[in-house]
Amino acid sequence: MENRFVVKGNIYSSRTEKEIAVWENAYLLAEDGKVSGIFSYLPEQYQGLPCTDYGDAMIIPGMTDLHLHAPQYSFRGTNMDMELLDWLNTNTFPEESKYRDMDYAERGYTAFSEDLKYSGTTRAVIFATIHREATTLLMEKLEESGLCTYVGKVNMDRNSPDYLCERSAEESLESTRAWLRSIEGRFRRTLPILTPRFTPSCTDALMKGLGKLRGELSLPVQSHLSENVSEIAWVRELCPWSGCYGDTYDRFGLLRGAVMAHCVHSSEEEIALLKRTDAFIAHCPQSNTNLASGIAPIRRYLSQGLNVGLGTDVAGGANLSMFRAAADAIAVSKLRWRIQDQSLSPLSFPEAFYLATRGGGRFFGEVGRLEAGYEADFLVLREKKRSVRTQSPLERLEQFFYLAEENGGISAKYVQGRKLFG
Repeated sequence: MENRFVVKGNIYSSRTEKEIAVWENAYLLAEDGKVSGIFSYLPEQYQGLPCTDYGDAMIIPGMTDLHLHAPQYSFRGTNMDMELLDWLNTNTFPEESKYRDMDYAERGYTAFSEDLKYSGTTRAVIFATIHREATTLLMEKLEESGLCTYVGKVNMDRNSPDYLCERSAEESLESTRAWLRSIEGRFRRTLPILTPRFTPSCTDALMKGLGKLRGELSLPVQSHLSENVSEIAWVRELCPWSGCYGDTYDRFGLLRGAVMAHCVHSSEEEIALLKRTDAFIAHCPQSNTNLASGIAPIRRYLSQGLNVGLGTDVAGGANLSMFRAAADAIAVSKLRWRIQDQSLSPLSFPEAFYLATRGGGRFFGEVGRLEAGYEADFLVLREKKRSVRTQSPLERLEQFFYLAEENGGISAKYVQGRKLFG
């Protein structure tokens, strides 16, 4: 039976990277999980369909979080005075080791999945831990939430504490294969993604095995790249054969189309490699600030036609808010322009909106835009109170992004045409 319905409100969607289209008091038609059209007046043949009138509310595409760590959700906002490698050893690795305990994993992943469901995120690319049973539990909870996600069992076989390190490349690969066998055919909306944590924690043998596994199963890949200067120096010591950090993934067939978080300090060689392999950059501005990693040159990446989206990088980032991620992307681009490189102009609000919606959504296909043929993922925004001044539609949307946690929320959320709440 067809799932056909209409919603009415003020509809926003990126027309291009730099332009947001607005349809005021318009109708959005959804059929079988996809957008079929937007109309100023509802055509007669659709007037008998169920219609929810959201009045003067703003309706925007769902947002894609390209990079976050589910097991880190419990310690977000703590020990933010450390740089990346110290922060990993102090916060991340001890916490992730607790997910060998399924009771702990149940509590941690329940809180994470419930909060993600009620956030502005409709799709996400997520790291779990090395523990395959807990990773499957996370997938079960996300499937139940109604969100569309990729989830990865993490691989790490070197330079990690004994309590959170797989004993060999062979053990790591077999555990990954066992996890993939155990979930085969079980989920519709929650899919697996290969997840080498980052080059320092993965031997060449493990990377080679993951590349072979990717070739066999045609799975996507997620990892980290050029986040921190000390990390990059470490990679250079570990892989003296590589031309750049990105080469340590590409050599084993793990870079093409992959999501690479951060890319704060990518060299010209690495930028060319990212473009050639059609990889996705997950820009995580709050995390890069909290962990003193730097500011990624997003203007350069956009001008060269690279795939760029946004990530919260919980718990390097302190919250799940994609509204905050978009506002932070603008803010840090201004700082980079002012104090580091005035040849790269700051991001505009329409560009940040694009990154949060269509930019990251492209990793999932026809996602992140409200136009015919795209997945019917959208948010109905709730403003607690409106400004006393007269605002244009775009000023109203921009203000919501900056004030979302203070002066608003989400009235309803739809993913693939299914209402998750509201």
